[in-house]
Amino acid sequence: MPNAQRRRLVVRSAASALAVALGATALAACGSSDGDSKAESGPVSLTYWTWTPGMDKVVDLWNKGPGKKDQITVVVKKQASGDSLVTKILTAHKAKKAPDLVQAEYQALPTLVSNDALADIAKEVGDAKGKFADGVWQQTTLGTDAVYAIPQDIGPMMFYYRADLFKKYGLKVPTTWDEFAQVARQLKKKAPDKDLTTFSANDSGLFAGLAQQAGAKWWTTSGDKWKVGINDAATQKVAKFWGGLVKEGAVDNQPMYTPAWNKALNTGKQIAWVSAVWAPGTLTTAAPATKGKWAMAPLPQWSAGQNVTGSWGGSSTAVTTDSAHKDAAAKFAAWLNTDGSALQALAKESGIYPAATNAQTSGAFTTPPAYFANQSDFYTKAAEIAKTTAPSAWGPNVNVAYTTFNDAFGAAAKNKSDFVAALNTMQDATVADLKKQGFGVSR
Repeated sequence: MPNAQRRRLVVRSAASALAVALGATALAACGSSDGDSKAESGPVSLTYWTWTPGMDKVVDLWNKGPGKKDQITVVVKKQASGDSLVTKILTAHKAKKAPDLVQAEYQALPTLVSNDALADIAKEVGDAKGKFADGVWQQTTLGTDAVYAIPQDIGPMMFYYRADLFKKYGLKVPTTWDEFAQVARQLKKKAPDKDLTTFSANDSGLFAGLAQQAGAKWWTTSGDKWKVGINDAATQKVAKFWGGLVKEGAVDNQPMYTPAWNKALNTGKQIAWVSAVWAPGTLTTAAPATKGKWAMAPLPQWSAGQNVTGSWGGSSTAVTTDSAHKDAAAKFAAWLNTDGSALQALAKESGIYPAATNAQTSGAFTTPPAYFANQSDFYTKAAEIAKTTAPSAWGPNVNVAYTTFNDAFGAAAKNKSDFVAALNTMQDATVADLKKQGFGVSR
């Protein structure tokens, strides 16, 4: 997310304040009021900013089908993803010229809502809530009665491993993190030149997802103030676990997505990867020689018998407060992310894993990814895992927390130094940034 100025957190009254559940967030302002939604008459043209490849082909289904019937046309405008898009949306909103619809990553929603850039579409999306797992839906409500977007795609986290090498070295697929650590040590004893996996600090979404699984709530509220808990007990547990494995040399400390990492996966030097449902696409490019040798299992749990996963990635479709056609935009957003034909087109044209539960085992997801052709129940298992996604807790300056993570944990991993100290650096930087922007912060 961008380094854009955000409005000061203000609770105007008990009625206008957005009470927070599940430790999600408190926000600077509500979206459009109920009176903003007016009955449409005649043709309506909506503009949709999105980075998803092939979205124009998916939208064509709407324009030629339901949209044509309702006289609602959607025009796709391709944009860059990530922080640059959030910056562009906020800039356009400041001039009251934001598009009708925007694609937004879940962690960007608090920033957009706190700038009053997203409309509350709770009354326009009907029974859409029932199409999604509770933990997924919560990311678009921010723990309130409002609905600021419709979930589009998700990244439930899973454990990937080389089935052939696990068998060769007599390793058991870990069901708990304690077992994970044991397997890492066992492999080192049996094959000192190999690593179970690596701790990487170049993608903060991985660590955030692991903390989420452990029960972390990085941003919550206390009255009209933000409370930052990035170094809470749950996250410290995750940091100590991985820091300990790195320090003792039980796992590698090299970053992901590098030529060296690709080679380690492709040659069997690294035999497992904690990742998300989109991993097959990455492995196809990174480790083509090992196609068909991998398997997927649920993420190890902190306690035996638990069944919860974190989320790494995902985005939603939101309606902006600048849209003059809130009803029409909300109708399209709901169709795009709940209609069967739209979801299958998104899978085919855009390669996404849908957030809607009814699409996770149908159409494109009835057969496993080609890379995992040996695991016929890949998507059946993935859908079951996705249902266990833990609630998230995002705030208005995720970008600062993520950037600090990359720097602090990158150095800690390289030097095999204290991960909790790196976590405290991340906490302090995030709190300082909130205060600098004028947000109230509680201890």
